[in-house]
Amino acid sequence: MHSTILPSVRRIPVIGTAVALAAGTLVALAPGAAHAAPGATLPFTSVEAESATTTGTRIGPDYTQGTVASEASGRQAVRLGSGQRVEFTVPRAANAVNVSYNVPDGQSGSLDVYVNGVKISRTLPVTSKYSYVDTSWIAGAKTHHFFDNARLLLGQNVQQGDKVALVATGVQVTVDVADFEQVAGAAAQPAGSVSVVSKGADPSGAGDSTQAFRDAISAAQGGVVWIPPGDYRLTSSLSGVQNVTLQGAGQWYSVVHTSRFIDQTSSSGGVHIKDFAVIGEVTERVDSNPDNFVNGSLGPGSSVSGMWIQHLKVGLWLTGNNDNLVVENNRILDTTADGLNLNGNAHGVVVRNNFLRNQGDDSLAMWSLNSPDTNSSFESNTISQPNLANGIAIYGGTNIAVRNNLVSDTNALGSGIAISNQKFLDPFSPLAGTITVDGNTLVRTGAINPNWGHPMGALRVDSYDSAVNATVNITNTTISSSPYSAFEFVSGGGHGYSTGNVTVSGANVQNTGTVVVQAEAQGAAKFSNVQAGGVGVAGIYNCPYPSGSGAFTLTDGGGNSGWSSTWSDCSAWPQPGQGTPPPDQNANLAKGRPATATGSQDVYTPGKAVDGDANSYWESTNNAFPQALTVDLGSNRAVRRLVLKLPPSSAWGARTQTLSVLGSTDGSSYSTVAGSTGYRFDPASGNTVTVALPSGTNLRYVRLNVTANTGWPAAQLSEVEAYLTS
Repeated sequence: MHSTILPSVRRIPVIGTAVALAAGTLVALAPGAAHAAPGATLPFTSVEAESATTTGTRIGPDYTQGTVASEASGRQAVRLGSGQRVEFTVPRAANAVNVSYNVPDGQSGSLDVYVNGVKISRTLPVTSKYSYVDTSWIAGAKTHHFFDNARLLLGQNVQQGDKVALVATGVQVTVDVADFEQVAGAAAQPAGSVSVVSKGADPSGAGDSTQAFRDAISAAQGGVVWIPPGDYRLTSSLSGVQNVTLQGAGQWYSVVHTSRFIDQTSSSGGVHIKDFAVIGEVTERVDSNPDNFVNGSLGPGSSVSGMWIQHLKVGLWLTGNNDNLVVENNRILDTTADGLNLNGNAHGVVVRNNFLRNQGDDSLAMWSLNSPDTNSSFESNTISQPNLANGIAIYGGTNIAVRNNLVSDTNALGSGIAISNQKFLDPFSPLAGTITVDGNTLVRTGAINPNWGHPMGALRVDSYDSAVNATVNITNTTISSSPYSAFEFVSGGGHGYSTGNVTVSGANVQNTGTVVVQAEAQGAAKFSNVQAGGVGVAGIYNCPYPSGSGAFTLTDGGGNSGWSSTWSDCSAWPQPGQGTPPPDQNANLAKGRPATATGSQDVYTPGKAVDGDANSYWESTNNAFPQALTVDLGSNRAVRRLVLKLPPSSAWGARTQTLSVLGSTDGSSYSTVAGSTGYRFDPASGNTVTVALPSGTNLRYVRLNVTANTGWPAAQLSEVEAYLTS
């Protein structure tokens, strides 16, 4: 089975239109002691281009389907004309960078790279070859998949605080984000392994190494096939792979170039694939072609780990027996369709700690076709920018878990997480048993569905082709800056099937464009300890479709706040911000906002001063006063009060920091808001000081300029909080 999911037209009248919104920011709950932080533990640190210094033009934020900015991380990026630059402050020690970028259709060029002002000999090639994908057979699709990723070993080490600049050469380049990484040296060949080079593989990439790989696999049964550093070209897929480990020297060193790596319907299992890259040449989505890293079965007890998978149709399209498969610690980038799809019959599969960016369909999916996926899970994955479907989609299955994932920036036809009985084909196994959705964070997820004419929520429960009768437990969820709604309950096929047996408990919802609960189907859900702020229109939209199909009952389990109002007009769809709610006067405007600094020490980066945790802190470069910290509040705000903190522990002795407050509306011209003053931080009073700002202050950028600290030869702040109240 090689076809991938085709989103279907929903037979509901068109109500309302898409609206472009300003991008929101992550406002995450601090994880409890027994609850894991969301997302993968990654070997790199990402820096958004819009937060860097540039001579180019910042684009976005934009949520309009079909625009470049709408597919960018944070819905913003930086556009460089030829000769223009964007300069990043390196957030950690690194010797490599991966850049997400866009160039106009049909064009190519390069990015020159400068380290601390010195041009290095290596360049980053950029091309539109893998972008601008058209899938006209998918209802509601437009040309999409605008971004691509290019990586580079710098050939030198850079340290935290160093400057890395990218300069467009010969072409317009839109830079989205840069990932900085310290790549370890190439691994050594395991003893007793069979090298593909010993069987005739060509590490230069000039010759065809397909038969050498096959011969090495045959010779190494029960052992290890070694893929040394180099580039290897395969012209056809591998099959009959079983009872063997395929291992490389590392995903930056051992690179296999093929658009079809493994294609087999069955295997006895025991296949372990790790530590190399597979990079394809897939430029369009052809669902009849098996243009996948793995297509079919690896067999029971197999694993895939430490892989770099790029420029394929699908990363892993898994059918047949893959019992107890573990897929972990991989990067899956720039696929024209799904990142991974458990296409029925998956038992005990665990997909965890992976990073996925720029998928052309669901980034991670379980689709219970032919037989149910059972007792399988997606755990602690980080997903960014799926551009034509959901971040995570569960289509049927029994006893499925979705835990501790971080999903951001979904585009058309997609939610952050979808729990659905959309079957696409028969035979299909609907949701059954207990579906656990726990500890996930969704940022700027949900989008207008052009087939429906109104939105899909950040987290969607969908009785598309049949009633949802499974027990669905949605717990400990953070939803931030959804352009539309947070939780959606819908019968997407327009039949009015029920979505019942749902519990939503322990959610933090901030800055939804429209509503917290979007109920469009009959059914019921119990809500407990769901707290919301910055709601765009109303707390609840409760208008089941078709009219008269039945009611949706919301049961208040207690502990809910900030979303009690109800949208009253079921004949019209609420537009983002239509209610024009007054700003929350008690909200900390700086929390989670972009922060930059003139310098940082070790891991004590600027973001630590706006992360909501008073125990983490920013520390500037030592012995280098003055030092400044700047926070972008996102828009001009009438700030009246700043609260500055140091860690409350008594281990932090009392100290006085001398600082002034500057403000700006454009990020370039600053004026003094509060003159230089010595502020006393004392653990006896919580290590907290308040800076009153004068009436009439209106600023977007808050800059703290620190000139002295009696307790340490650097500026130190654990939290910078900004409030509208004096």
